[in-house]
Amino acid sequence: MVRTSSTMMPLGSILPLFELEIVPGIAFAEKNVESKFLTSKMLSNKPILFMVLCAHCPFVKHIENGITLLGEDYLDRVQILAVSSNSLKTHPQDGPTFLAEQANRNGWTFPYLIDVDQNFAKSLHAACTPDFFIFSESVEGKHYLRYRGQLDGSRPGNHLPVTSEDIRAALDAVLEGKEVFKDQTPSVGCNIKWHPGEEPPWFA
Repeated sequence: MVRTSSTMMPLGSILPLFELEIVPGIAFAEKNVESKFLTSKMLSNKPILFMVLCAHCPFVKHIENGITLLGEDYLDRVQILAVSSNSLKTHPQDGPTFLAEQANRNGWTFPYLIDVDQNFAKSLHAACTPDFFIFSESVEGKHYLRYRGQLDGSRPGNHLPVTSEDIRAALDAVLEGKEVFKDQTPSVGCNIKWHPGEEPPWFA
């Protein structure tokens, strides 16, 4: 494990196009059996919260309940999507079966996606698990980045409670049409496990 921080993609960036496999065996997949993939063209105009997660990372496990509460409080107003981009060549413990177990154990009903070729993570300049990105509601068909960084200040071992305060404040601002605070703190977690020989320039 390499302790890694967010790269802090430039605010105002446009949500990249994607086509990602939906993790089978979770509530969202069971309700949407007609499609095995979710694409950016299938999204609505609502704001978007993208969470780069995985099943095995202790930083992700530390905040799982906070993510559950976010889903309960915001899923009717925000498109919440999780994506796992870790290489299954080197980390099969983040494969679909384990992601489904994680989602079902925590009662997650939002889409959990698999970034098999890691192109989506690279397009977001994602660096760690967890990593968070909030995009605005659609403006002329495009969603713009308003927040990137940490869920809150809690980390394994620092004894701070998981409140999700940073994400909640940013989501509330976006939903209320207000400016999101610019002093945004990078997330910290395990580095994304890139396919060997395909690491991006920001890989630590």
